[in-house]
Amino acid sequence: MKKTVLTFAEAKEQGEKLTMLTAYDYSTAKLIDGAGIDAILVGDSLGNVMLGYEDTLSVTVEDMIHHGAAVSRGAKEALVVIDMPFMSYQTSVYDAVVNAGRLMKEGRAGAVKLEGGRAVCPQIKAITDAGIPVMAHLGLTPQSINAFGGFKVQGKTEAAAKKLVEDAMAVQEAGAFALTLECVPDKLARLITSKLAIPTIGIGAGNGCDGQVLVYADMLGMFSDFTPKFVRRFAETGQVMTDAFKAYIAAVKDGSYPEEKHTYKIDDDVIEKLY
Repeated sequence: MKKTVLTFAEAKEQGEKLTMLTAYDYSTAKLIDGAGIDAILVGDSLGNVMLGYEDTLSVTVEDMIHHGAAVSRGAKEALVVIDMPFMSYQTSVYDAVVNAGRLMKEGRAGAVKLEGGRAVCPQIKAITDAGIPVMAHLGLTPQSINAFGGFKVQGKTEAAAKKLVEDAMAVQEAGAFALTLECVPDKLARLITSKLAIPTIGIGAGNGCDGQVLVYADMLGMFSDFTPKFVRRFAETGQVMTDAFKAYIAAVKDGSYPEEKHTYKIDDDVIEKLY
């Protein structure tokens, strides 16, 4: 059965943990979906993981549509959430609704995600009023990395923690169906989770959130440019891939690949007529 925003609401009500991973292509999405994940996030982290950017700021709406559509074709049951990239919603409420609509129509999203608190509540309300589910995102919001001065834990002072709580309540009031909390102290994330009627999805926010999300390449050991403290490697797939690539190179060079079973045949008389 296809999972929807109602899946998130029911999980919160029943106290069941939600699971979410990123994906950026059809094959990976199909594998993650087949494992039984609740949701797949087509994150603007594709800028780092797939496109080699140092941050997410260069990712475009067209990038998100391209990768989002591929993921949507592979995910038959998971809810597909597509990130709204930098400057696709901050400029105006009108731009936010138009770009969210494109992610739904062309990217085949089941929901969109955007970063920010009270400042983007008008966008959240307008997008949800248009019939598009919105997941909010607070804490370390990568699109604001220059304003933060780097990748730093958010909400550690009284003022910052109070603002996070207020922003969380505001995005819920604006209509968000869920809230991602990134790099937030565990106790603060627990407090926010207890105050909200909508589920929280943590990434570096402790075990008290209603669910968790990770970048799939991080948890599989495939992306080594930077490994955040909160990442647990559930497999060393990157090493397995490297070993396989080396084995392929060696087999081609020593002539052991391809073998006869990997080749196609032709009748000898056909070859003889070519001389």
